[in-house]
Amino acid sequence: MQKRLTCQVTGRVQLVMFRDFVTREARSLGINGTVKNNPDGSVSIVAEGDEVVLHAFLELVGKGPILARVDKVTGELSEPLGGFKNFDILY
Repeated sequence: MQKRLTCQVTGRVQLVMFRDFVTREARSLGINGTVKNNPDGSVSIVAEGDEVVLHAFLELVGKGPILARVDKVTGELSEPLGGFKNFDILY
């Protein structure tokens, strides 16, 4: 079943290639959506795909790339809205 995941990641997640990591993982799993840095130092992710795949993606996000330190991931699943053709970094 297709779902939409909206989450925020806190910790050392900026200036450590976190958005690139998220983008690579999402694309490899066939997930569409966006990732962006927030002014408060956190990262926001909106992802749409199969619910089982989104759970696997969320586990990867919780680990992050080698230089990152993920302190907390908050997220929720909802009905997909569509509109994403691939997974992109928002600047």
